[in-house]
Amino acid sequence: MDKVFSARIDESVAGCINSLARQLNSTKKQVVEQAIELFAAQVGREQKTDVLEQSFNAWNRDEPVQETVASSRAAFRESMERARR
Repeated sequence: MDKVFSARIDESVAGCINSLARQLNSTKKQVVEQAIELFAAQVGREQKTDVLEQSFNAWNRDEPVQETVASSRAAFRESMERARR
């Protein structure tokens, strides 16, 4: 799912993005996404870090799965009840 992201950039950078998009017969979105992915990979190599490695087990919880599911369902039901009012 796409997310809108807004940032001020230098006019020359915007021009570069536009130029690359035309040159590659691509969208500006694709140019920016690929640039960020390449930069993240470069930083990972230089700092010997792996973003995926850092995020593994982020889903791990101390509570049992059943408790997580139950609390998630309860929060969802409560949200739906508030929306109906």
